[in-house]
Amino acid sequence: MADFVGAVDQGTTSTRFMIFDHSGNEVGRHQLEHEQIMPKPGWVEHNPVEIWERTASVVQTALNRNGLCAKDLAAFGITNQRETTVVWNRRTGRPYYNAIVWQDTRTDHIAAALERDGRGDVIRQKAGLPPATYFSGGKIQWILENVPGVREDAERGDALFGTTDSWVMWNLTGGVRGGVHVTDVTNASRTMLMNLETLDWDDELLDMFGVPRQMLPEIRPSSDPELYGHTLDNGPVGGAVPLSAILGDQQAAMVGQVCLAAGEAKNTYGTGNFLLLNTGHELVRSDNGLLTTVCYQFGKEKPVYALEGSIAVTGSAVQWLRDQLGIISGAAQSESLAREVDDNGDVYFVPAFSGLFAPYWRSDARGAIVGLSRYNTNAHIARATLEAICYQSRDVADAMEKDSGVRLEVLKVDGGVTANSLCMQIQADVLGVPVSRPVVAETTALGAAYGAGLAVGFWESPDELRENWNEARRWDPEWTEEQRETGYAGWRKAVTRTFDWVEV
Repeated sequence: MADFVGAVDQGTTSTRFMIFDHSGNEVGRHQLEHEQIMPKPGWVEHNPVEIWERTASVVQTALNRNGLCAKDLAAFGITNQRETTVVWNRRTGRPYYNAIVWQDTRTDHIAAALERDGRGDVIRQKAGLPPATYFSGGKIQWILENVPGVREDAERGDALFGTTDSWVMWNLTGGVRGGVHVTDVTNASRTMLMNLETLDWDDELLDMFGVPRQMLPEIRPSSDPELYGHTLDNGPVGGAVPLSAILGDQQAAMVGQVCLAAGEAKNTYGTGNFLLLNTGHELVRSDNGLLTTVCYQFGKEKPVYALEGSIAVTGSAVQWLRDQLGIISGAAQSESLAREVDDNGDVYFVPAFSGLFAPYWRSDARGAIVGLSRYNTNAHIARATLEAICYQSRDVADAMEKDSGVRLEVLKVDGGVTANSLCMQIQADVLGVPVSRPVVAETTALGAAYGAGLAVGFWESPDELRENWNEARRWDPEWTEEQRETGYAGWRKAVTRTFDWVEV
């Protein structure tokens, strides 16, 4: 049997391909960034063709660098930035428009109208989501209404919608020459179009957004022994490898962290932050601004659900310091610069570039740096940026405790920002609980690999996956309770200053 499993991690700022062995250890990777296109304030787009080209390139390069080929891979999984919307022509393979990214806020008028007339409550009940710019349904509606020819093609079955997993899968399996048009339950649950109980597209929800059913992918389990298809001999893998798992990135991280039992939680630090709590087979409705979502579905087993707190801007705030303000040259410098000061100097940065997601759901909010005086330096702004990552996570953790009654004992963390030791120490201080990082911090790709391997018997059961998890580092809280509550009160005050900035 082949010795490895591969996983594409198609993220918001980059695409990587990672290769893992049976012990869950990384044996190879390659990663490439893609362009962030921002044609207007609040608009964020990607070029789907560039994303596919980057995907093909990272797969080929990672395999070649490690002297591997298709026969060395037992299975292939895909994980992806969720909600980002691609619409393309099945006959030409060309996108009608750039991918509209999950951070994009152009659909705020659509979300506001749904909320005003009461349809938002129907979406909450059926899809587990509030009407918000974040999710795919409004983005599809915008493309159908604003890009000439798309609606006509959609109604005749020529225009296809997918999140980036569907776009990558369609291309991997042949594209215009018979590409498979599928998604999984985790990605479908982020569209505002899928019924959480039936795990199928819902006609009432489709009607709300004017989306023709024939443009939608088939919804399949996250880890599927029946397989979605195989990679092609003339594709980037260079041979036939079973394609057996698709998981939205945050759900993939839950599997990678082996949070497979009800009550287990993790926080992923990437472009945004995403804190998920496994609620088992129970659909838990949130009263505190969280999302009810599908955590995963393995084969024909019942789906496992989760509560999720989604935060739009965390790691990308550090990127903003680098690219827009120019006060750091790279992400690592954010830590060294922030360490030049002992505290935030009463400066708070609320990076509401795309409005505020959980638990506030305020599309009218915009970013603000408050509390500045002549005393403050760029080091205070760097420190406030790291604290913003941690305070936003506390907002979500508090809401999650109210909804579930589960008190965090330890927070499992993963993602690129976890390399910032100061940020992780601040996170432990702000939450008042230990923070634990595993040996493999890139658990998103690992989760997709786990799902793919489980489907084909590379791993026999989830119990094998638990044996692979090992802690690399732990941060214990150092702040006093008074420091913690004083700092958090300042944060909550700063958040209110961002409200009502944009008319919606």
